[in-house]
Amino acid sequence: MMAEQGLLVLFGSQTGTAQDTAERVGREAQRRHLRCRVQALDSCDLVSVWDMDSCDLANLIHEPLVVFVCATTGQGDPPDNMKMFWRFLFRKSLPASSLCQLDYAVLGLGDSSYPKFNFIAKKLHKRLLQLGGNPLLPVALGDDQHDLGPDAVIDPWLVALWEKILALYPLPPGLEIISPDVRFSAGDVVMIQPQNCPEDVQQFCQLLRLEPHRRFVLEPTEPGTSLPPLLPQPCTIQYLVTHYLDISCVPRRSFFELLASFSTNELEREKLQEFSSAQGQEELYSYCNRPRRTTLEVLWDFPHSTCAIPADYLLDLIPRIRPRAFSIASSLLAHPERMQILVAVVRYKTRLSKPRRGLCSTWLASLNPEQGDVRVPLWVKKGGMKFPADPATPVIMIGPGTGVAPFRAAIQERVALGRRGNCLFFGCRHQSKDFYCQREWEELVTKGFLTLFTAFSRDQEKKVYVQHRIRENGKLVWELLSSENAHIYLAGNAKQMPAAVAEALQSVLQQEGGLSPLEAEEHFTALERSRRFQSETWS
Repeated sequence: MMAEQGLLVLFGSQTGTAQDTAERVGREAQRRHLRCRVQALDSCDLVSVWDMDSCDLANLIHEPLVVFVCATTGQGDPPDNMKMFWRFLFRKSLPASSLCQLDYAVLGLGDSSYPKFNFIAKKLHKRLLQLGGNPLLPVALGDDQHDLGPDAVIDPWLVALWEKILALYPLPPGLEIISPDVRFSAGDVVMIQPQNCPEDVQQFCQLLRLEPHRRFVLEPTEPGTSLPPLLPQPCTIQYLVTHYLDISCVPRRSFFELLASFSTNELEREKLQEFSSAQGQEELYSYCNRPRRTTLEVLWDFPHSTCAIPADYLLDLIPRIRPRAFSIASSLLAHPERMQILVAVVRYKTRLSKPRRGLCSTWLASLNPEQGDVRVPLWVKKGGMKFPADPATPVIMIGPGTGVAPFRAAIQERVALGRRGNCLFFGCRHQSKDFYCQREWEELVTKGFLTLFTAFSRDQEKKVYVQHRIRENGKLVWELLSSENAHIYLAGNAKQMPAAVAEALQSVLQQEGGLSPLEAEEHFTALERSRRFQSETWS
C-alpha cells in the first residue's frame, strides 16, 4: 500500500528551479497523506547503489512510484547532480525488464528557444519505457518561454498526476486532502492569535461592572470607519474581552489620558492626569513600564475611574490583542501533517508580587487536548530567511536558545533531501535544562548530517557564548565561507547577541582570511548584501 511504500521524487537541477518544483511535488504528496522522499538523482544513497556493477537498478526496482523532475542544460546536457545516474541508466547491459514494477512520471523543465528543448526529460521518459517502466502520463515539457512560464504546463499536469496516483492508491477511509493553506517550508513563520485567561476576563468584567453574556452589535461612530475584522456580529462582552482586548499589555500614556477624562474621583483623576502629562513621564515609567504593570492591574489601582468607563469606549481605551510570531521548528518533509514550534513560557519577576507572564506562551501552555478538542487560531507567513536551493551549498546556522527553531526546520528539510553540509552553533544556559533537541542533534551528528558546536554559558565559572565557539572554530568557518560558498544564518534574541556574533565573524575573516579590519567589515557587508548572511532576531 502507498502508506507503507511511499512516493519517491527524484530531481536533476542545475539552477535550483527543478529542485523547487520537486519539493512542490513533495509538499502536494504530503497533503494527500503520501509518505514522500525528495532527493537529487545523484544523492549519496542512490549513487552508491547505481554505481555498483549489478545490472538490476538495485533499489529503484523496489520503488512502486517515482516522479522524475529534470532540467536540460547547455546543448541537451543533464544537470550536474544527475550525471552519474544518467551514465548508469544508459548502460547497454541493463535488461529490458529492469523496471517492470515501476510506475513513473517525468516532468521536464526547459527553454524552447534552445534547439534541444527538454531533451533530457524526453530521453529519460523513453529510456524508462525501454526498461519496462509504466508511465502514468505523457512526459510534461515545461517551457520558460511561455507567457505564464513553466507553470502553464506543470499545473494541469500535476492535477492529472494526482488523479492517476489517487486512483491507484486511494486515501485511507476518514482522510481528506489537506488544504494548500497549510503548506510551509524552512524559514517560514506561524502567526498565533492568543487569548486572555478566564480569570482575567472575569476580573475585568467585575471591575467595569459588565455582564459577560450581554450581546451587542458594533456600529461605526463616523462614516467610513472600519469595524474590527475579527469580531462576530452580534458579539458578547465575554468574547470581546477574551479574544480582542489586550488587558495584559503595559498601557501607554494615551490610556491614562483617556481614563482621566472618564474619572469622577478627584484623587484618581489628578494622578491619571499627572501620568499623562509631559512632566509626569518619569514617574509613569517607574509605576508602569519598569515593573511591567498590566492594563488590568492599572484598572485595579483606579477602581473609581474604572467603573466609570463607558462600554462604548472600550475599543478606544484598550488595544486589540496582536498575533504573536513563532518560527516554525519542523519540516513537512520530516513531519507530514504536523507543525511544531519551540516556545519558552515567559515568566519573570519584577518588584510587583505577582510574576509577569507572557500572554501567548502562558495560554498555549495552559491548553490540554486531553480535556477535549483544542483550537488555536493560526496562519502561516513567509519568513525572512531563505535557504540555498543548491544542495551542495553548506549552511552555518547560529541559533542560541529558542533561536534554534528555524534551524531545526531547515536541518530536517535538508536531511530529508540528503544534504549533509549542516553546521550548527547552539547556545543556552545549562546543558541539563535547556539543550533543546539534544537527542535529535546528537543522532544527526552520529549519522554525519550535522556538525554541532555548543556553548553552555552557566555550566562553568567563565561564561561561554556562541560567539566564543565561532572564534574557536574560525578555521572551519573560513574554509566553508571561502572554499565552499557557505551561507550563514543567525536567529535569536536581539539584545547583545547579534552584534557579538557579527564581531566574532569579522574576527574570523581577519584571523583566518588575512583581511584588515576594514576589509573584514566590507566583506561582511557584502555577505549581507548578497544574502549569504541572513538574520532574524526579536526582542
